[in-house]
Amino acid sequence: MTAEWILVAICCIALAIGTLWFVFGVRLDASDAAPHRSKLDQLLERRDTIYENLRDLRFEHRAGKFSEEDYEEMKRALEIEAAKVIGEMDKLTGGAPTPAVRQAMAERPRR
Repeated sequence: MTAEWILVAICCIALAIGTLWFVFGVRLDASDAAPHRSKLDQLLERRDTIYENLRDLRFEHRAGKFSEEDYEEMKRALEIEAAKVIGEMDKLTGGAPTPAVRQAMAERPRR
């Protein structure tokens, strides 16, 4: 019975050491010390989220989860929100293309 208690105690100590090492041994990533994201970064992320929501909405509509009327209403609301976000991005950049737009233009096939 004493050997079992010693084994349990050793396991508990090993678990405690492992837990402490896991919690306090974490090294901060360089991005953790970086300043907060800029307003443009936030808008780019929001735009991407809206586009993803539009793709998901289209998929779910094709799967029959939404009626045509509901689909059009939700699609219109997302498109209006996307237009507002893009308008804000234009205000921040002075109409200059963002890095993502420049990249898309460079990757676009030439005619």
